[in-house]
Amino acid sequence: MREIIHDKLEQEAKAHLAGEIEEDESYFGGQRKGKRGRGAGGKTPVFGLLKRGGQVYTKVIVDASSNSLIPIIKEKIIPDSVVYTDTWTGYNALDVSEFKHYRINHSELFADKRNHINGIENFWNQAKRHMRKFNGISKDHFHLFLKLTLITVKFNFHNF
Repeated sequence: MREIIHDKLEQEAKAHLAGEIEEDESYFGGQRKGKRGRGAGGKTPVFGLLKRGGQVYTKVIVDASSNSLIPIIKEKIIPDSVVYTDTWTGYNALDVSEFKHYRINHSELFADKRNHINGIENFWNQAKRHMRKFNGISKDHFHLFLKLTLITVKFNFHNF
């Protein structure tokens, strides 16, 4: 059943996003000991795109480098769209791309009126809360659970 849901959502995701798009990466699973976030052992990195007021697209990635992120961005987002990111170096190539790129430096300011990535950050929070109940998902099946989470969280997310 999860495979059917995954395949259906991937087919629907072929549509390109336009307008204002928030981008961010997050890390799921692994052990909480030691380093957290980027580079923490055993975690599964996931990249997400959120069209403000609309849909969310997620993809499990190998790492959060420009080589991993930029092809997804170029495939999923229509040129001349406005993209909002944090200051991660993986987004540096967007500064000289066909997108209008705004960065938010969380260490200086968490958000201002339009320049923020609060929507995708909220999505990550809800997705992680939802996936905790599965209490350990193998890396081989993680992408299936993530797509199922998209449906569940999207239902609650429209109130954001």
